[in-house]
Amino acid sequence: MSVGRYGPLTARAYDLLSGEPVYVVGRRLAIPALGLRPGERVLDVGCGTGLNLSALMHDVGPTGLVVGLDRSAAMLGRAGRRRTRSHDGRLRLVEGDMTDPRALVEAAAGRAFDAVLFTYSLSLAPDPGPAWRAVRDVLRSGARVGVVDMARPTGNAAWASPLAQAACWLGGADIDAHPWTVVEPDLSGTRSWSRWGGHVRVCVGTWGG
Repeated sequence: MSVGRYGPLTARAYDLLSGEPVYVVGRRLAIPALGLRPGERVLDVGCGTGLNLSALMHDVGPTGLVVGLDRSAAMLGRAGRRRTRSHDGRLRLVEGDMTDPRALVEAAAGRAFDAVLFTYSLSLAPDPGPAWRAVRDVLRSGARVGVVDMARPTGNAAWASPLAQAACWLGGADIDAHPWTVVEPDLSGTRSWSRWGGHVRVCVGTWGG
């Protein structure tokens, strides 16, 4: 993924231009499905401007911890602006690449995560496989895993495929990466959803360790 695509100018405009009215459905399906409990630790991989953070912090409560990991300092800067005094001590933002073990070790800070969420982020990796394998190393056995990503719309929604491809290209994502197919074989109790003609895909399950 190119950090240049997510520099200061992009970060400032991201929330307006990201198509959130379409893509929010993935967040709304995946986050409740993780079944987060008070006191748990969750890693938000590719957290961007922090669109997941409020919901994740709500679910882990005042004794839990949410760690947002992103390669772009500019995007993390926008995410940090969502922080309030009530978030102190239960939100950490870490700059680093999802494929970099050092960044993931820094994110974990010596304790494995109870859950991880990839929201439209694994398709940004040149190869989702190594990214997923790197993240697995900071998960505890039994951790819940959520993947939200994109594919080409089909059926009655196939007319929107050029628009979907353009949106993915602008963001640096590979619409044909289908990263959930890399993660799902390693999970148990998997649940899956498809929305917007298959353009938004959600997969949630449990990592056995």
